[in-house]
Amino acid sequence: MAAEKDTDVNKRDRRGTVCNVVISQESETCGSGDGRQPIIFNPDFFVEKLRHERPEAFTELVLSNITRLIDLPGAEFSQLLDEEPKTPNGTAAGGFFRSFNFLKRKDKCVVFGTPLTEEGIAQIYQLIVYLSKNLHVEGLFRVPGNSLRQQTLREQLNSGTDIDFSSGDFHPNDVATLLKSFLGELPEPLLTQRHLHAHLKITELSLFDDQGNKTSLPDKERQIEALQLLLMLLPTANRALLKLLLDLLYHTAKQQDKNKMSAHNLALMFAPHVIWPKNMNASDLQENLKKLNSGMAFLIKHSQKIFRAPAYLREHARLQFANTRVIHSKDDLELLSVSGSPFVSLCKRSGAPVGLDPDQHTEEALRELCRHVTDHMPNSAKKKKLIRQLGKQSSPGTPVSANTTPSSKKHARSRSFGGLIKKKVLGSQPGADRRGRHVSPPGKENISRDPAS
Repeated sequence: MAAEKDTDVNKRDRRGTVCNVVISQESETCGSGDGRQPIIFNPDFFVEKLRHERPEAFTELVLSNITRLIDLPGAEFSQLLDEEPKTPNGTAAGGFFRSFNFLKRKDKCVVFGTPLTEEGIAQIYQLIVYLSKNLHVEGLFRVPGNSLRQQTLREQLNSGTDIDFSSGDFHPNDVATLLKSFLGELPEPLLTQRHLHAHLKITELSLFDDQGNKTSLPDKERQIEALQLLLMLLPTANRALLKLLLDLLYHTAKQQDKNKMSAHNLALMFAPHVIWPKNMNASDLQENLKKLNSGMAFLIKHSQKIFRAPAYLREHARLQFANTRVIHSKDDLELLSVSGSPFVSLCKRSGAPVGLDPDQHTEEALRELCRHVTDHMPNSAKKKKLIRQLGKQSSPGTPVSANTTPSSKKHARSRSFGGLIKKKVLGSQPGADRRGRHVSPPGKENISRDPAS
């Protein structure tokens, strides 16, 4: 019983943290009537699995989607390529499904002025837990603490001591100021020097008007998506501490009626320690100061969203391990989830969820979607693009229509789009089926129809 109580306390203290939980077969046999809490499955399970087991594919996938959202020149893009995600203990290959259990460990180490380690984060986590219970203090993170008490607390943290805050020896302002000092003494910003240009570009993402011109209104949806992707490339230690810190600041801002600290005020306090580069000269810093501060405020306001993987990335990772067709980007996901699409409606009627193993339902849905595009869309570049995408997603035995208009019989060496489609569709079918195909009058493109249609 005592062990269960300790577990509950740790769960409450570590609110906002992300723990990777795997549903075991044993949990399926446990009914809900035994009083046990249900096991929550981490929605990013397969994303983390992909990161661990196929790191190169994971990095390529994330980078390709980042460049879809923001324009990074070669030098800035290469900075993201050079980075290898590391675990909190500094090793290059991380353990699969590492949780925040290391936060309970109090090992002796030098915490301040050194690179992030598991031991250092575990010590600093004590400050975060204490501050989370004192968010009502007015001027928290703005009013400086007592320097002597801060020095005493610093020495205790460096010695691996389990701090007893219940003694009343320290004030919340002492702890808040020391937390900022810890971040400021890191060898590089928590968001890393390599990500600086990407963060600046994200702050510039804005909406477009009906004429396609950029407006001054920020595109929050694209900014959140870009941050979700970019933060996945952070070293594991940086990402873990950033999650804990932003969650603390988010809840601090929620009590701004008591502590007078809004997200903007907190951003001014923490941007120099989290995102400001160490080696930027004064003129460049002044030029980008507004962007850096607004970017920090955006991180605080949307901290509950930016640590989730985008939906298409989750689907891609899941399909990677389900041995089925893979969705590479948001565009591919939208193709399969168009409102009113016959693909979705057919899956609903047949009870076959989108993205499962290729079977009869999937083939029928693809054929119906091909017929829908062929019969109802006017001839255009967009139609050809959709047909090409459907051709990539279809299996060799799935017929794909090329165009609504009949076409002429091309020479054997012709490389027209209709000829390629016909060759692909008829290449794996019996000769009887080929003879049964209709060849349209000259001057038009060939069209391949499903015999059943």
